[in-house]
Amino acid sequence: MQKKILIVEDEKKLSQIMSLYLEKEGYLVTTAQDGLEGENILTEHTFDLIILDVMMPGIDGWSILRKIKSKNNTPVILTTARGEEEDRIFGLELGADDYMVKPISMRELILRVNLRIKSTFTNKNKQIILADADMIIDENKREVVEKSHIINLTPKEFDLLVFFCKNSNQVFNRSHLLDKVWGYDFSGDTRTVDTHVKNLREKLSFCSLNLKTIWGVGYKLEVNS
Repeated sequence: MQKKILIVEDEKKLSQIMSLYLEKEGYLVTTAQDGLEGENILTEHTFDLIILDVMMPGIDGWSILRKIKSKNNTPVILTTARGEEEDRIFGLELGADDYMVKPISMRELILRVNLRIKSTFTNKNKQIILADADMIIDENKREVVEKSHIINLTPKEFDLLVFFCKNSNQVFNRSHLLDKVWGYDFSGDTRTVDTHVKNLREKLSFCSLNLKTIWGVGYKLEVNS
C-alpha cells in the first residue's frame, strides 16, 4: 500500500519540487499552502508522515506540531530557514522526528523520509514486558502502561526508553544515542538527549527503572539481574 505524505509549506515552488520527488519515490502526496489549510486537511485525513514548515503566516509550524503530537505519533519532519541550535532543540522537544534547514537537498529529503517511514512501519508486532518495572511497553501500540494507566510519552521519549530497555546495563554517550534513537548523527544538539532523559525520569518515577547518569560519559539503564 502506498504511504501518504502531507506537505505543509507556504513556498509554492519548494512544495511543488518536494511533491515531484516524493511522488517519483511512490508516495501519495497532499499539499497545503499554509498552516490553516494544513490543519483543515488533518481534521479529515490521516497521513503516514508530515513535512511541516515552521515559519508560516497565520498558524505557524510549532502550533501545528503540538496538535499533531497531542493526538498521535505520526512522524513529522520540520523544515525552516532558521538553523539556530535552540530552534532545532525546541522542535525536537516538541516531538518532531527530524529537522531540515533550507535550502533543502531533495536527495537528503528522500533519504530522511524513507528512514522515518521504514522506522514507523517495522517491528509492528513486538512487545516488551518489564514485570519488575511495574509496567508494560507495547511497541505495536507505542504505549507505556502502568497497571491500567497510560503514561504519556513523546515519540522520542518512547523510542529512547525502548532503546535503553533493549540495551540495559550498557553505557551510551549522547552522540551514540542521537545516532541510534534519532536515526542519524545530529551533531551539535546533544543537549536534547539530556532533556529527554530528564523527562523520562520524571514520567517514570513510579517504577523501579534506574536510568543512571554516568558522569563524563553518558547514560545507562541499570537493571538488576
